[in-house]
Parts: sequence; structure tokens; C-alpha cells
Amino acid sequence: MVDIIWGNRRPPSRGPKPALSPERIARAAIEIADAEGLAAVSMQRITASLGFTKMAVYRYVPAKADLVALMTEVASGEPPDISQGQGGWREALKRWAAELLGLFHRHPWLLEATIGPRAMGPRELGWLERAVRALGETALTGAEKLDVVATITGHVRTIAQQGKGSADPEAQMMGAIKPMIEARSEEFPALIAAMSGGKRDAAFDVGLECLLDGVEVLHERRSARGPGRKPPDGARSSEQ
Repeated sequence: MVDIIWGNRRPPSRGPKPALSPERIARAAIEIADAEGLAAVSMQRITASLGFTKMAVYRYVPAKADLVALMTEVASGEPPDISQGQGGWREALKRWAAELLGLFHRHPWLLEATIGPRAMGPRELGWLERAVRALGETALTGAEKLDVVATITGHVRTIAQQGKGSADPEAQMMGAIKPMIEARSEEFPALIAAMSGGKRDAAFDVGLECLLDGVEVLHERRSARGPGRKPPDGARSSEQ
């Protein structure tokens, strides 16, 4: 699997130049997944789309796990350039998160394909590299930078998951809930007051701002302490 997504697998050496390639196979599978979901992807569907036999496809992608890994790598595309623009690391991470949300919207099946321990290719790792690099000017440790990116990714995934199949999932959900809680207002006074408080910002933006505020506080705390200084007595263990 690693050889396939890192491009280390050599094409067949005998016979004429092959008409197939791992990327061509992946793109055919991506087209199916984008339209019908990951469960609809099968070797039979791919071979029918490409006009080749199953054995021809298996020479390049021997198993479904290999195929999904290859699809993920190809669909990820080149990692976004978030270095341009004003605002330092904070604005860079906002751009990165917005790009990642766009990726999940274009390929919703990636939410399923990128769960749990798995092999990752250079493009997908490139996304991680850009985000961690954006935090380079902060005083966070290397582990903290990875944790920050993981937390932001989790927020993006949650918003993308909620938005599957709906242009405005928050408004849709609130529209369904509001009549029910208004009928029992004595049980849900706080919810009714919050929902009547005027136009809300998008959950994606609000959640991201809260996360970045926390990162900024941690950065300032690290900067004030200075390198090599221990946290004061009673400090939270997560700061050690």
C-alpha cells in the first residue's frame, strides 16, 4: 500500500506501454465515490468505467484498502499555499481550515476514508506539513503543534459531517427543533433565548475562532515563561 501511494511501485515491464495507471484507476473510483459514496466503489464498477478487465486493474491496485488509500491521496491534491497574506499563523490556519472544509465538501467520502490508523501519502502529509509549519512562529512545542492541527481537523470534520447533503445544516436543524422546544418553553428557556438572539455566525467560524483563541493564549503563556523555564507550581499538567 505504501509503495502505491508514494509512487514507488514499478509499472509492468513486459509488453507495450500500459494504458492504465494507478492515478487513472483512482480517478475513476473517485468519480463513483463523489456521486454515490464510498460503498458504491468496487472493482467491477471501475473496470466497467475504464473498459479493462479486473485482472488488469488488480495488477496496479491489488486490494480495496490500497484503492481507498490511493483515492485519498489523489483526491487530496496538492496542499494549499497558506503562506501568503496578512495575519501570521492565525490567519494561515484559518485559510488552511477553510481549504480542508472545501476538500471534504468536494469529496464527502473522505470523511469515511480518513478514519483510524492508515497509510498516508505525500500529498495528504503535505497538508499536515503546511499547518504545522504555520505554527512555526509560535512558542508551542512540536507535540502541541501536532495536537493543535489535530484539534482543528476534528472541528472541520464535524462541520463537514453535519453539512453532508445540506447547504445550511445549522439552519435546517434549528428550524426542525424550534417548534418543538417552543411548545415546551418551560423546559428549554435557555435554548429559546439563544435561538431568539438574532442572526448567528456560522458554527465553523465561531468554533475555529474559539480554538485559535486558545492557541494564542497558550502561545503567550509559553512566550512569557521563556525557553527552558518550568511552569509554576500548581500549573496544569498539560503545560508540562
